[in-house]
Amino acid sequence: MSESKMIDAEHEPIVEQGVHNYSSEEKWVKPEDPLLLERLEWFQDQKLGLMMHWGPYSQLGLVESWALSDVDEEWSRNEIDWDIDAEELKRQYFALNKTFNPLRFQPELWADLAAENGFRYLNFTTKHHDGFCMWDTRTTDYRVTGSDCPFHTHKYADITKQLFEAFRARGLGISAYFSKADWHTPYYWAPGMQAGTTTSRGPTYDPKAYPWLWEKFVQFTHEQIMELMTKYGRIDVLWLDAGWVNDYREQNVRIGEAVDKARQVQPWLLAADRTVGGPYENLITPEQTLPERALHVPWESCITMGSAFSFRYEDNYKTVRQLIHLLVEIVAKGGNLALNVAPQPDGRLSRTAISRMKGMGEWLKIHGEAIYGTRTCEPYSAGRYHFTRKEDTVYAFYLYKDEQETVPEEIELPIAGECSRIDLVGGPAGLEFRKTEQGIAIRLPDSERQPHKQAPIAHVFRLTATSK
Repeated sequence: MSESKMIDAEHEPIVEQGVHNYSSEEKWVKPEDPLLLERLEWFQDQKLGLMMHWGPYSQLGLVESWALSDVDEEWSRNEIDWDIDAEELKRQYFALNKTFNPLRFQPELWADLAAENGFRYLNFTTKHHDGFCMWDTRTTDYRVTGSDCPFHTHKYADITKQLFEAFRARGLGISAYFSKADWHTPYYWAPGMQAGTTTSRGPTYDPKAYPWLWEKFVQFTHEQIMELMTKYGRIDVLWLDAGWVNDYREQNVRIGEAVDKARQVQPWLLAADRTVGGPYENLITPEQTLPERALHVPWESCITMGSAFSFRYEDNYKTVRQLIHLLVEIVAKGGNLALNVAPQPDGRLSRTAISRMKGMGEWLKIHGEAIYGTRTCEPYSAGRYHFTRKEDTVYAFYLYKDEQETVPEEIELPIAGECSRIDLVGGPAGLEFRKTEQGIAIRLPDSERQPHKQAPIAHVFRLTATSK
């Protein structure tokens, strides 16, 4: 993942609309395998996932991996405030494994927090572009269980194993983030193979000119993927980042071959070869953005709770209201929210992150029926109005920007169709309503408009269709 592009102005959208690169609906290919289609329905039921970017880079409080790439220095090094040249920066970054020692790592607490507060799956960064492996790989010493990493003697040293087992034990799905690029292995950034010292996102050599070296990288990548697929229990999604490494360009790592091999072991496995399109991008994955309209294919928007995917000291966190509004809009447009929470370098989650998760959970315990297991319903998302559906039941959301906003006596939903009954989810049933030219006008009960009562995060209505 890359840096957040936030909009900080009060009451402005907290993520940009339609700006980060992601595949179009037209590039999505519907699987033919009935099991994969079944698993896509499962995925679309989940709605809320916990994403976690974590590694040695958390010690610096800077963006993960990207500062290693000279061509990305303009944005990725803008927070580097100590006197250092590019080559020394890379040496210092790659040496962070020697001080990474998260002795307060809390896998079971994280799993409990997620399960108790409405999260349905984990998407964990097993390896980012920097090549540091958060599992006990046999392919490289640059790993959390390597002898250079002080955490390797800890009982929780295999961080990926601990997290996957803890979350799976609580009934949550597992999505394994894996970067296809690897800026540490000599098979990708090969020492002495580049002109000068400038680094970029791609390999330091032309794969066509050195096919034997590129094949070593391909086999290295496949072996790492298969370790995750064979030694770490059931995996629901293989979430592949670094879209510039793909089977349709000069960096062909034959990812289709790797996924097919993985499915011999885990036939239910969904793949997200993000931004690439084609048969191995079963999920479309907008990053730090929302689609401008509803998408009618499986998708998941990965958005940060704070300002970035990696840990930041004294970060600015979105409020519970903002997070629920994001979730509602994403679900109304047919997607899932993969909410990124970055662990601290000591192995804990920040108190603020925990409070936000619990705040979301409190809201979802009451209103989750309008979120989980739903599908899209026209007009989907229009301003503060959002809609979902379960068979003949429609849910309508009316969002309040802040707690000081005035709660109206009547809310007019811009929705067509007939209904026989309207209830307030988490509140009174059998509300008064009437048909209008614009839709359906609902009178809020007096209990929702008491003097000095703060505006809720949202009013959520359950509309029961008229029997035919």
